[in-house]
Amino acid sequence: MKNEVDFSLARNAPCGVSGFLHPAYAQSLAEFGKPRLLTNCRGWILERPIPQSPYRDGMGLYPLFCCENWAALPADFSNLESELVSISLVTDPFGRFSLPELLKGFTVVKLFKEHYVADLHRSPESYVSPHHRYYSKKSLKKLHVEKCQQPLKHLTEWIELYGNLISRHNITGMRAFSLQCFEGVLEVPGLVMFRATNEERTVGALLLYLHGDFGYVFLSAFTDEGYRLRAAYALRWVAIQELAKDSRWLDMGAGAGLATGASDGLTTFKRGWASETKPVYFCGQIFDTGKYNEIVAAKGISRTDYFPAYRVGEFF
Repeated sequence: MKNEVDFSLARNAPCGVSGFLHPAYAQSLAEFGKPRLLTNCRGWILERPIPQSPYRDGMGLYPLFCCENWAALPADFSNLESELVSISLVTDPFGRFSLPELLKGFTVVKLFKEHYVADLHRSPESYVSPHHRYYSKKSLKKLHVEKCQQPLKHLTEWIELYGNLISRHNITGMRAFSLQCFEGVLEVPGLVMFRATNEERTVGALLLYLHGDFGYVFLSAFTDEGYRLRAAYALRWVAIQELAKDSRWLDMGAGAGLATGASDGLTTFKRGWASETKPVYFCGQIFDTGKYNEIVAAKGISRTDYFPAYRVGEFF
């Protein structure tokens, strides 16, 4: 699907909207589906054709669905019932909703992950682990970290960094993004880029999105030299200091995979920056049970906990 970016949507965005809530972010993902604004809750989804089917479904934007009014989702769902077979999304860790509200509004509600978050009104020395503080200071002795004033100027560097990440972890699909995606990503209002250099060589970068009091770590990538010099520590330490000037909370994300409470390296790394955790839920809603079952039967899919079942294995 061609990425047909509608810049008029970005120009007409409500004042103060930024990050995952901004239409420009939805448009940056247009090659994966048609961006659609849910007009009541003011959140964005992607409409996608269902393979080997004449029908369409919806998904929240990757990696999180954010909206301005969670209580208005049922009104939006009533508008989708005649058009989409189902919808799935991952909730915002800072979303203003309750678990009973989710259970009332969705067919499927599962605890997806615990996200590690930092209260930026606290001194980082009070919650960043001694291990992380040690390696941050050690890394900053060799690296220079700057907040980039014009992230798009560093697009070529970022593509090279992210290419290294793709090769290391065999990333495919939507999470691999594309040059065209990243051109849009770096222009979204609320995007903040921190860049780490060693003797003028870029060895790592960190992308975050900001909206109001909330910040979200989006992506980070490094050269092999950046990994050796532990640039990830230097970047996050500086980011925490800088974002604390204007933001209250920072979402560090969660570990890889679907397990909660894991002890893998990525989980341990993110846990070391957090003052607390917040739950994130995977939610799904079937709008047309007949069509849903028809698609599942046509694909010969056996019983699965994946939702929607007809997209089993798409992401994990």
